[in-house]
Amino acid sequence: MARNEIRPIVKLRSTAGTGYTYVTRKNRRNDPDRMVLKKYDPIARRHVDFKEDR
Repeated sequence: MARNEIRPIVKLRSTAGTGYTYVTRKNRRNDPDRMVLKKYDPIARRHVDFKEDR
């Protein structure tokens, strides 16, 4: 049970407005704030920032 509390599943939503999402886990102890990662958006066909969506 502790696994879900420390490393929750989060959705990363594209800032390009395409609605594309990635699903990943994050360590809440190391990253208590919302994540922002630069990843590839296949709909926009370029790398954009993906922000954590709760």
